[in-house]
Amino acid sequence: MVLLTILKKLKQKEREVRLLMLGLDNAGKTTILKKFNGEDINTISPTLGFNIKTLEHRGFKLNMWDVGGQKSLRSYWRNYFESTDGLIWVVDSADRARLQDCAQELAGLLQEEALELCNIKTHHWCIQGCSAVTGDNLLIGIDWILDDISSRIFTAD
Repeated sequence: MVLLTILKKLKQKEREVRLLMLGLDNAGKTTILKKFNGEDINTISPTLGFNIKTLEHRGFKLNMWDVGGQKSLRSYWRNYFESTDGLIWVVDSADRARLQDCAQELAGLLQEEALELCNIKTHHWCIQGCSAVTGDNLLIGIDWILDDISSRIFTAD
């Protein structure tokens, strides 16, 4: 318990957060990351591993990990969980043909039977509709996850 208290104090001082973005290939993870960082989104290639960007937002240092979503890479996703404070699961809701695949992959990650978010009691979650292309509501989603993480990690003793 003492180690946890020390780690919380260190994190509180640094206000550093590691966010992992996962989802199927072509879901928009890299586009979200680039849009949030103010970069050009007109030329985006598939992520063949991972991208890391460190951004500042609301006094937090965000280390955002964008991991490729190709089927051949999905078995490696769990390797990125260590030291991760929050998971952003990206869904391309316009790609209706792959929504079931998306649900199955998320269910596998959460060790649940299906994408029944009301039944997930072991994780805090929020669904935030947004657009990677226009940037609409991206900040709302990032702000929610920062509020949730900070309420659990950056607490005063």
